[in-house]
Amino acid sequence: MYTFDELNALVKAWAESKGLLVKENASKQMLKVMEEVGETAGAIAKQNREAVIDGIGDSFVTLIILSYQLGLEPSDCLTAAWNEIKGRTGRTENGVFIKNQ
Repeated sequence: MYTFDELNALVKAWAESKGLLVKENASKQMLKVMEEVGETAGAIAKQNREAVIDGIGDSFVTLIILSYQLGLEPSDCLTAAWNEIKGRTGRTENGVFIKNQ
């Protein structure tokens, strides 16, 4: 079993070996991100657990590659998001978190 950091490094090395880590490819990579997220949504709608796992994994991979194409560390992006949400207050309605203004 790999750690998240190990997997991140493996994805980066794989993307480098395929020549994907080029900033000019970022718009195309963003389309891949959207494709994988859309496939995940379809898998959730069909209640297909294996396809959901595949879709979330593929979404991670495409986001990791996009981050590196843009010269960003994925962990820095996640840290920034965590720092933004960690103190949020609000409520959950019908499965959706609604933050206080």
